[in-house]
Amino acid sequence: MQFLFPAFLAALAALILPIIIHLFYFRRFKKVYFTNVKFLKEVKEETSNRRRLRNLLVLLSRLFALAFLVFAFAQPFIPQDKTVKQGKKAVSVFVDNSFSMSALSEDVSLLDKAKIRAAQIVEAYSPEDEFQVLTNDFEGRHQRLLGKEDALAMIDEIKISPSVREVSKIFSRQQQTLNSGTNDQQISYIISDFQKGIADFENIKDTTTEIEIIPLQSVQEKNVSIDSAWFEAPVQMMNQTNTLLVKVKNHSDEPINTVRLSIKHNGQSRPVGTLDLPANSSLIDTVPITILKTGWHRGELSITDYPIQFDDKFFFSFHVAEEVNVLVVNESGASSYLNAAFRGIPYFKVTNQNSRALEYSNFPNYQMIVLNDLRTVSSGLANELNQFVTNGGNLLVFPNAQADVNAYKNFLQTFPTDTYDGFAKAKKEVGKINTAEFVFKDVFQNKTSNLKLPSIEGSFKLNRIASRGSEQLLTLRDGNPFLNKYSIGDGTVFLCVSPISTDYSNLVRNSEIFVPMLYKMAISGSRERKIAYTIGADETLETDALKKSAGSDLVYKLKGETEEFIPGQRIISSKVYLTIGNELKEEGIYDLMLEEGAPNASFAFNYNRKESDLEYLPTGEIQSIIDASGAKINILSADKMKDFTAFIGERDKGITFWRWCLIFVLAFLAIEGLLLRFWKV
Repeated sequence: MQFLFPAFLAALAALILPIIIHLFYFRRFKKVYFTNVKFLKEVKEETSNRRRLRNLLVLLSRLFALAFLVFAFAQPFIPQDKTVKQGKKAVSVFVDNSFSMSALSEDVSLLDKAKIRAAQIVEAYSPEDEFQVLTNDFEGRHQRLLGKEDALAMIDEIKISPSVREVSKIFSRQQQTLNSGTNDQQISYIISDFQKGIADFENIKDTTTEIEIIPLQSVQEKNVSIDSAWFEAPVQMMNQTNTLLVKVKNHSDEPINTVRLSIKHNGQSRPVGTLDLPANSSLIDTVPITILKTGWHRGELSITDYPIQFDDKFFFSFHVAEEVNVLVVNESGASSYLNAAFRGIPYFKVTNQNSRALEYSNFPNYQMIVLNDLRTVSSGLANELNQFVTNGGNLLVFPNAQADVNAYKNFLQTFPTDTYDGFAKAKKEVGKINTAEFVFKDVFQNKTSNLKLPSIEGSFKLNRIASRGSEQLLTLRDGNPFLNKYSIGDGTVFLCVSPISTDYSNLVRNSEIFVPMLYKMAISGSRERKIAYTIGADETLETDALKKSAGSDLVYKLKGETEEFIPGQRIISSKVYLTIGNELKEEGIYDLMLEEGAPNASFAFNYNRKESDLEYLPTGEIQSIIDASGAKINILSADKMKDFTAFIGERDKGITFWRWCLIFVLAFLAIEGLLLRFWKV
């Protein structure tokens, strides 16, 4: 047996006080008058023996009561396997409040069970210790150490949240707060259902902080979710059928049939059909959307699924431009073929400018820039075009037959792409068209051998470098490229080896290839505009900067059906970048407004799908991961331990006896009182 506070044992010296009192108090004599002294000696002897026995028992009762009172303050215990923790402690308790914690365990939800366990943990420690209460929300008030009563009150306020965090990020946040204090001991508790998507124990580095995890698990539920959605084409056009692709996923071990999928677009709802999903698989369905107006469009996909419903909706938004702006950079004069081709495409607006009088500041306003028959490209134009493509623009290059090869080489190396070599006159024909790539995909309804392909009279040779990542769209019969595509940053470069002039190529006269090629190039891109964002993913929203009215402050707001807030905002050139952080709690579509009542853009936000897969890690598998990672983590079973307060107390302090000491104190005081009251001598 050991004592938590052995210094209190010095108070045992006070045991001499009852002895002194006994020696002097019970030695006092009383005068007793007798009328008959015949039996005086016998009575005297009998009374003296009884009095001596009673006084001795009273003395022992007082000694034991005082001794056990001293022991209670010294707190005796029998140590367990672990070293007893002494000194002030800093305790961090994480309560998983993600959507998966709303599942039932026995007769209460996992969240309610987690809150009970968290409160028991806090109760196990002394009032002098400090506590952090942390949830998936990572709010500012969760980043400080609290007293015991405040910690219990904060645990009681925890509610379900759309946020979800990995275990490594949770522990990292706990460490930041624990290190802010000056406590002798640091202890971390993580209470969660530990789904596979968040249990990255291998990322927890070696630490002196003691880590205790408490797994909670519910009955396995079936779940079907809308995983994601995206448009097949990067740009949506009016009066055309735009194909929306929807990925629906079955997260259970059993097949699920007749899942109804429906769509709501601009206030109009319609069914799409029913889906049959095999076990643990996903299915991509197509939803045709016919767009009849320009501007921002709002949509919502939904499925029928029970009981897990937080991932049964998918909100999306997209913008249909009134026109697609194309800039043609000329050296001598505008190309009548380019002008005619673009005039034949609805919603396209073409601007022709001379290469020596360009307005670089307007480049971000164009979706595509065409270099038409330039002999050289200046370093200034090269830098501006590089920035234009990197930021998502599309560039199409038709060189001049007498082009300065070195100037073009310097220009193309800034991206980088393959570069031009010498020009040679030779008659060649295009032998292959890449219909698997977006530019020519779905262009030809019935591709036959009668499709007329372009021919050329002269071309540049390309210095082809494998690391440049080229993709051939049109290939000559000798295997050399005629038209190549390069993905650069968020944009695309299209490189033609032959001039656009009819003296060297008949591409412009081949309308069945030339016109759709220009159209698809203008609307293509390696990165399309996102139609939806994920709550809690810390994403950055990008849109065109808006002009403010006179006298108004340049403050952007995001407004949904139930909440409105001001996001973090940064304006660079003609773009505004918005950061959401942890402001959003409800899924839906939020309008971006610079002035009240005048929405300028719409952004869709959905709950994180990380927890759609309800596969929990069993305790044995968690232990295997921990053992493999080498992290010092202990697993506490929430099912086997009904009272965490008693368990933690015994684990940290051993088997304690101070309560028994107090009971013995009261018992011996009661014995003393009974002896003095009822034992008359």
